[in-house]
Amino acid sequence: MRSPIAAEIDYEADGKQSGYLRLPHSVHRSAYGWIPIPIVQIKNGDGPTLLLMAGNHGDEYEGQVAVTRLAKDLQPEMLQGRVILLPMANFPAAKAGYRTSPIDDGNLNRSFPGDPTGTVTQVIAHYIESVLMRIADYAIDLHSGGSSLHYIPTVLYGDREDPQEMAEVLRLTEAFAAPFALHYRRSGDIVSTAAARRQGTIAVTVEMGGSGTVTPYALKVTQEGIERVMVELGMLQKTDLSEPIKTRILRLTGKHNYVYARQDGLFEPSAEIGEDIDAGQTAGWIHKPEAPWEDATEVVFPITATVLCKRIPGRVQPGDCLYQLGQDDTA
Repeated sequence: MRSPIAAEIDYEADGKQSGYLRLPHSVHRSAYGWIPIPIVQIKNGDGPTLLLMAGNHGDEYEGQVAVTRLAKDLQPEMLQGRVILLPMANFPAAKAGYRTSPIDDGNLNRSFPGDPTGTVTQVIAHYIESVLMRIADYAIDLHSGGSSLHYIPTVLYGDREDPQEMAEVLRLTEAFAAPFALHYRRSGDIVSTAAARRQGTIAVTVEMGGSGTVTPYALKVTQEGIERVMVELGMLQKTDLSEPIKTRILRLTGKHNYVYARQDGLFEPSAEIGEDIDAGQTAGWIHKPEAPWEDATEVVFPITATVLCKRIPGRVQPGDCLYQLGQDDTA
């Protein structure tokens, strides 16, 4: 079915356009209202189409800032091809600063392929997949650790069955030049990279910082990574960037790559992101301030690996992720 979302821009027109994706939303305070999802397109002649999406999760800010800055700085004469900028993909979540939408509690990155007759988040997912991914040759979904985690800048990519598609994914990963890349098995069918795969779009996800804030280092890696990808795709001819670092590729192989809390309390971590750790090494302790006479519970790392992200809020309960770990290919 056709999406109810109407775009205020013309995807085929050259030049720089800005406006909204209008998502009809009839509520008590606005009977004929619509949700304004901001979108910017910069197009100059023939060339690749790159979709840059941030705000998939609303409390992840590095990508939103990088895409917003690019919307102001990038001009058609600097470009060959088309860039589509979606800084607040799940607008209700991004406006509220929440991971999920305050309207329907929808997690956009668990909602693809979406539904044009469904909830607000499902309608957004359907439009991104059926319209934006369909016209994009390449896509980068810009994430971070949000309010609950902090990542060392990392590109995430999954296996592709087509060798040529896999080579293109690796090309994007190498061009972005983050300190780390995490290689996992094929993604589930409900995330943005699966939407891209179904539409024939070459896509990666990046995780840049987090902690519910914007750090200068993570923002710098994000902005430079986007620019390097555009140069690699032949969309930008000029760049003042220095030589990129070599990305260290790690693997995500199973449940042992995650460390979870198994009780309530306050978590005291003992490792930092980017740190190499050993199996059996202490990962931290969970304390019980409400029963300070009881011993803290030690948490240990299950595998030898590298810490890619760690939990930020101190208060934890069973099921909260404390760390994500990546292993070298030889591990």
